[in-house]
Amino acid sequence: MRVTIGDIKEMKQRGEKIPMLTAYDYSTAKLIDECEMPLILVGDSLGMVILGYESTIPVTMDEMIHHTKAVVRGTQRALVIGDMPFMTYHVCIDDALRNAARFIQEGGAQAVKLEGGEIVADKVRRLVECGIPVQGHIGLTPQSVHQLGGFKVVGKTPEAAVRMLNDARALEEAGAFSIVLELVPAPLSKLITEKVSVPTIGIGSGPDCDGQVQVVSDLLGLFTDFVPKHAQQFAKLCDSIRSAVADYVAEVKAGSFPTSKHSYTMDQSVITELARSS
Repeated sequence: MRVTIGDIKEMKQRGEKIPMLTAYDYSTAKLIDECEMPLILVGDSLGMVILGYESTIPVTMDEMIHHTKAVVRGTQRALVIGDMPFMTYHVCIDDALRNAARFIQEGGAQAVKLEGGEIVADKVRRLVECGIPVQGHIGLTPQSVHQLGGFKVVGKTPEAAVRMLNDARALEEAGAFSIVLELVPAPLSKLITEKVSVPTIGIGSGPDCDGQVQVVSDLLGLFTDFVPKHAQQFAKLCDSIRSAVADYVAEVKAGSFPTSKHSYTMDQSVITELARSS
């Protein structure tokens, strides 16, 4: 049985920390789901860590739906959230409804995530009214990286901190079931977490959020272009992969792979008859 948004809200009420992780494919999602991860985000971060774009901005709806389908097929328990790409919900509420519905109907997701606070609150409210659960996202919003001037901490000044608190309250009032806080100073994250009734999920925002989210490629040490300060590599699979591939190349070149144990056999009489007829 899948985790519901009600389950997530109850975790905050109980003071139970909420783990969340990204996934982009069937095999990885299946392994994550087996570890009883309550929330899996099909993040538009796939644009950088899977598709090799310089930012999340080029990611399309079709690409997101494609990866969301794979993740949903690999899960049975986790609540799967589809990350709505750049400019798929900004222009008007109709766009937001149409594209969010694709995540639910085509992708099989159980919720969507939108970046922004007060500016998208009307769209969040309408999606929720139509039965689509929404996760908010404030602080560093990667889709606005050009406007923000890069990937950096947001909310350091009193004015910025007040705006962020207002953003969180606007998302809460609009019906968001949780809010991601990205690269927010830890004291501000703690304050926001105390002031809103819905769970906060931090990434680079300190230990006092109700939960934490990481990009799976960072956690596993698969993405080697750079490692964000807020990420922890719980494994370094890039080294294991390089080693395994190098061993494979060496054994193929040496003729030591494959061996007879890797080969399939057939009845010798068939070979004899084939040799005779040829």
